[in-house]
Amino acid sequence: MAEAVRAARAVRGRAEGSRRSLGAFGRALPPVALLALFFLYPLVLVVRQSFRPDSGGTSVQPYADVFASEAFRQALWTTVWLALASTAGCLVLGFLLALVIAFVPFPGAKAVARFVDVFLSFPSFLITLALLFVYGSVGMANGAWTGLTGAAQGPFQFLNTPWGVLLAEITYFTPFVMRPLLAAFSQLDTAQLEVAGSLGARAPRIVRTVILPEALPALAAGGSLVLVLCLNEFGIVLFTGAKGVTTLPMLVYSKAILESDYPGACVVAVVNVLISVGLYGLYRVVSRRAGA
Repeated sequence: MAEAVRAARAVRGRAEGSRRSLGAFGRALPPVALLALFFLYPLVLVVRQSFRPDSGGTSVQPYADVFASEAFRQALWTTVWLALASTAGCLVLGFLLALVIAFVPFPGAKAVARFVDVFLSFPSFLITLALLFVYGSVGMANGAWTGLTGAAQGPFQFLNTPWGVLLAEITYFTPFVMRPLLAAFSQLDTAQLEVAGSLGARAPRIVRTVILPEALPALAAGGSLVLVLCLNEFGIVLFTGAKGVTTLPMLVYSKAILESDYPGACVVAVVNVLISVGLYGLYRVVSRRAGA
């Protein structure tokens, strides 16, 4: 009799577990369906189009044509070096600015820290336009120079070069490094700094031996995120109008809009997505280890 009761309870438990599983599946189905409709389906269309040359049929010829082109290799190289250089600049500048905000007392430090959060919501083209107003060919800096010297043009003519793109990306993405750093610095035990100072350690040594080791996880997380964002940046390159600066997103735009080469554009887009997804996976791993 007892065994029969236990068996009946086990059956009821399995039935209830099945009902809970079905209920969870039913609740998860709508968001999964929306994700598939608005994200995965367009992505599938892009991948499918990348295997369909203009001549018809299904072929890897679009990949062969794109990989063999000098424009793709140049765009890939430009994208990589700009992303790496921008990330390095953001790490150095973000670390220095975060140090000042977190450890150097000055009026308005909290307001500046809050502004960093607000800055993250700004569109990238807004920063580029601001730099154009200051350093553009007819910007404030060149206008002041020509007004003082009478020269035909000012000396600041770098915004339409790769260096202008680099400056704009560092300016825009540095707060993405500062935000996790400020969070990490807020959890740092200030007693360690006081002890190091009482033992005669100067500021550079305190930064190198006490602060930097604590900041490394946040630096890695912020740097990984900036690297992913720089690889996919389109607005900054477009609005600076940099001559000869063609990144992978710009190449997608050029092939799709200017050349009407949709298979080639889809091939470049697939490559860009694969690189971004790989780096995003790295960012997630680093973020989990950093506790971000």
